[in-house]
Amino acid sequence: MSSQILQLAAQLASPRGLHPTQQWLTAFMSTQKTTTPIPALTQTALFRLLSSDITTSLSTDAVYCLPANVHDVNIKERRLQGPIALQLVGIEDMSKSRWEQVEAIEALERGEGTKGREIIRVTATDEDDDSGTNVSKGGGPHKLSLQDARGTMVYGMELKDIQGIGLGMSIGCKMVLRNAAVARGMVLMEPANTTILGGKMEALHKAWKENRKTELKAAIEASERNG
Repeated sequence: MSSQILQLAAQLASPRGLHPTQQWLTAFMSTQKTTTPIPALTQTALFRLLSSDITTSLSTDAVYCLPANVHDVNIKERRLQGPIALQLVGIEDMSKSRWEQVEAIEALERGEGTKGREIIRVTATDEDDDSGTNVSKGGGPHKLSLQDARGTMVYGMELKDIQGIGLGMSIGCKMVLRNAAVARGMVLMEPANTTILGGKMEALHKAWKENRKTELKAAIEASERNG
């Protein structure tokens, strides 16, 4: 492994907590000029990692992934030392009814957010849209569906408001857990143990928005039919 790749890997690992595979690093470096300074390489690599599927780009070493039995509800509590990188595959605002969640999704589609009970217009720049963290904070707590580099899925619950978490965040958004508690198969998330890095997986984000709204409306209709 070249010294450039080693330096780049070190920059991505600390403080960001991202550990790309050697294959990903080698492929990335093959597209870059050897004279490019490490800080510039790091920023480009970070951008690409945040828009990637971590099941194909990040290391699957056990130390960087969720335990295989993370879902075990019989384990009262355990700690995830980390850093463990995860990507968002779904989110739900537990404070909102199904109709309110549909309205929130449709408001975001119109470019609107909320401030208290007031509807405000949100204008996102291209940079904001790509970051995956252009979120109007409101409601919550949020329940997140998360995936690690091995493809292991787990739910996370936002115990305290975390900047960057909200219905407006992008599917594929990357985050890193450090010293997070897992209780009965649920990751307990708060600012002290969760770092939002951003990112977006465009195809998954579009599909999730369409499917989520359809699922919510179907659940509402079924509830109304059942009285």
